[in-house]
Amino acid sequence: MKINRFISVPWHIVFIITICILLFPIIFAIGSSFKSLQEAYNNVVNIIPIQPTLENYQTFFKSLPAFKIAANTFIIASVVTIFKLLTSFLAAYAFVFFQFKGKNLLYFLLISTIFIPFTVTMIPNYLAISKIGLTDSIWGVILPQLADAMGIFLIRQSMKTIPLSLIEVARLDDLGHARIMKDIVLPLVRPAVTSTGIWFFISSWNEYVWPVLILKTTENYTLPLALQMYISSEGGTNFTVAMAVSVMTMIIPLTLYLLFQRYIIGTFASSGIK
Repeated sequence: MKINRFISVPWHIVFIITICILLFPIIFAIGSSFKSLQEAYNNVVNIIPIQPTLENYQTFFKSLPAFKIAANTFIIASVVTIFKLLTSFLAAYAFVFFQFKGKNLLYFLLISTIFIPFTVTMIPNYLAISKIGLTDSIWGVILPQLADAMGIFLIRQSMKTIPLSLIEVARLDDLGHARIMKDIVLPLVRPAVTSTGIWFFISSWNEYVWPVLILKTTENYTLPLALQMYISSEGGTNFTVAMAVSVMTMIIPLTLYLLFQRYIIGTFASSGIK
């Protein structure tokens, strides 16, 4: 027992050091957001501000329509999450419980789109959004993101654990597919749906490349785009304000992950993704 404890001590030290390294950027951002610009540059190593101030947050709310930007970010993330979950759930149900010709080939082609880089679809999506006049609109950001092959894969993996006989018995009782999905399948795969939804929301909330192509005016910006406004090519003349915006940007995704991390890790583990 003593030997095992002695061996485990170095591993615990490694884990503690790793955790500190991973948490340092978050703590640094939070501490810097409450510093004045002068203090931030003079005391970079000191994480805890000597004279805490809310000036950086006030600057953000005064210089930009902060509430509108936060609302844009929330609307985009929420709508994208809802539609991705709906399409993923329906497609996964069809691939698991329906039998039709070419099902496996269609599923393979659908899942293969996961490996297509965003840069390949970026230009066609932009041209399509421009044609229908949705540039500089949050709906232009939302429209190309209403379905997700990874979501179909994750929810399908969870649905495959449901015995087919359970669905057959429900069909014999003259239950429709809508009732089966609502009363039988959804309760059984709720952890997978929840974790997939949180993953969708966080990904959409933090997205930068696609929104920066579509959104042009400040009032339509999302939080990641607002953050970029305080960072210049020289390293950022409004460094502390940028840290304040970054703290506001990460609060909701980080909270959601901390609350639902058990479901998220469980879903990826059961799907065979490491």
